[in-house]
Amino acid sequence: MKTWFITGISRGLGLALAKAALARGDTVIGTVRAGTPDLAAGTGTLHVVTLDVADADAVPAAVARAFAQAGRIDVIVNNAGYGLLGAIEKATDAEAARLFEVDVFGPFRLIRAALPYLRAQGGGHIINVTSIAGRAPGAASGLYSAAKYALEGLSASLALEVAPLGLKVTAVAPGAFRTDFLSAHSIRKSEAEDTAYAGSVGRVSAAFDAMAGRQLGDPDRAAQAILAVADTDAPPLHLLLGSDALRRAREKLDAMIDEIDRWEETTRGTDFVENESAARPGA
Repeated sequence: MKTWFITGISRGLGLALAKAALARGDTVIGTVRAGTPDLAAGTGTLHVVTLDVADADAVPAAVARAFAQAGRIDVIVNNAGYGLLGAIEKATDAEAARLFEVDVFGPFRLIRAALPYLRAQGGGHIINVTSIAGRAPGAASGLYSAAKYALEGLSASLALEVAPLGLKVTAVAPGAFRTDFLSAHSIRKSEAEDTAYAGSVGRVSAAFDAMAGRQLGDPDRAAQAILAVADTDAPPLHLLLGSDALRRAREKLDAMIDEIDRWEETTRGTDFVENESAARPGA
């Protein structure tokens, strides 16, 4: 049985994952900002920690308490976060700063605090919940995409740093799952949109509104997928969840490869030429 440290177990994917881990007898140390999550321990053991991941001083203390209580933590899941919708032009400095505090600096601080313990125990798995928006960004979610893109990059580099230490890293990029992510609990919107963005931001925002409660993804199935990843000896660095995420990722990769090919000559043309005179016409 495993011991998990999961941020944000009050709702959404974090709640589904905590339920699934507890149901099979694992120990879950889960964080909430306030209140008590709707969770039954099942055959597992549940410890709830009150933590705002944006509180820089509180994160190391929470991690220290978790390791002191559990002795060993096998899987750390950076799940807590929220989205911001709207045109980039309309986002305020305060909105951007708060989003990055929660979605980027929160996971970074938690990872930094946990790594000495993971190194000392000689193993562990860090799972960062990102988003397909961080791999295949779309209109209306520019800052959210930027935050998740940052967490994707951090995960990829971290994996290379800690692999020789026996530690594993997985960045999980879900598509749209039938949670309350599109509700006011987990999504925020910048001020009313300018009509100039009606054809891009406005269209996508309307699609998000229409999607609420009808998303393709099943959070309970996503939780089982994450359990399976945590149980394998060779977990993926990049994991997509949901057929919509798969479609968007493939479309993005195909477009990138096509663009790279079309601009390959320009790309290669920026290297130094060892014999400059020989490379000039007529030389």
